[in-house]
Amino acid sequence: MRYLLIWVLAGGVAVAAELAAPKFRVVDIDTKIEIGYGLAIADVDGDGKPDVLLADKKQIAWYRNPTWKKFVIAENLTEKDNVCIAAADIDGDGRCEVAVGAEWNPGDTVNSGAVFFLIAPADRTQRWEPVRLPHKPTVHRMHWVKNSAGKYELAVQPLHGRGNKNNAGAGAKLLTYTVPKDPRQEWKTAVVGDFMHASHNFQAINWDVDPEEELLAAGKEGIWYFGRTAGGWKNRQLTDQPAGEIREGRLGGTRRFLATIEPMHGNTVALYLEPGAPGGKWKRRVLDETLKDGHALAVGDVLGLGSPQIVAGWRAMTPRGAPGIRLYVPGDAAGVGAQRFEIGGTEVAVEDLKLADLDGDGRLDIIAAGRQTKNVRIFFNLGTK
Repeated sequence: MRYLLIWVLAGGVAVAAELAAPKFRVVDIDTKIEIGYGLAIADVDGDGKPDVLLADKKQIAWYRNPTWKKFVIAENLTEKDNVCIAAADIDGDGRCEVAVGAEWNPGDTVNSGAVFFLIAPADRTQRWEPVRLPHKPTVHRMHWVKNSAGKYELAVQPLHGRGNKNNAGAGAKLLTYTVPKDPRQEWKTAVVGDFMHASHNFQAINWDVDPEEELLAAGKEGIWYFGRTAGGWKNRQLTDQPAGEIREGRLGGTRRFLATIEPMHGNTVALYLEPGAPGGKWKRRVLDETLKDGHALAVGDVLGLGSPQIVAGWRAMTPRGAPGIRLYVPGDAAGVGAQRFEIGGTEVAVEDLKLADLDGDGRLDIIAAGRQTKNVRIFFNLGTK
């Protein structure tokens, strides 16, 4: 059974009256994937519509909006699995560039991992040219991130440090890659941080309201902030609870919050409210403790309330259960006035999920890749009326 659970408070103010349940039109655009490790949303062909990209076990593919026809652009890049994908228009031509991570083997902290930049042909439905880049072992997540000049760099995060055993030893080296004029030439790297363990996911943010973006990273040591300085990257710890997923938002467009799944592959969805004074402690609020193998997180205003909600997905592998998606509306700082909705349907074992307005109706849709359910599913947002 697939269901969507809504924890309802709105716009930074507790809701006095019940909100109508949201409605979705569910479409499977692929039902034969192998694992569905990673999703990205970007315009691949330059038609102005966001397309869906997928890093599957052996294939890198994209699905053309709105027909959702599938095009495989790379296959069998390494002996082992692909694991992540990043897509963004980094050169401003209206079409995205794509990087992928592969050779996934978290048990091999010495020799595993691979990073590729894919050079697009004139016909982007055909195979793309893979360019192998330097990497650290256990490559796991990647994002395109803007630097101080407003230019994109590729940020890549391993799960473990080199030679790491049982989440101990050397920390994972989170790297940025400078894009050369010719992508077939050397990509120079810089270390963002090298001390985190079991570092499962990260996010690009812009808290300083300038061209460059900062990073939030989740791991065994909790959530850490990484920001750029003239001498390199600075860091500070925001939370100390081990976490696997991290996203951020603002209540009512003002007060920052962090959303997490804790610990890695965990059962808890938590929210952290920004302290009122610099150096203060982020206040933790548990939203849910019943996920099974929580593995994906997104923040966005799905319900059109003027303040973002939290969307969490889980795979239900440990132990087996009914996998699915839940959506939480944080509400005000006190978290009062909760309401709850359940929507029935078929299950989806979420490996990754994204939010995007795919059909241009002004509402965010939910895109999910299902591991055991072998599907890429779009939940087209029909609103609440």
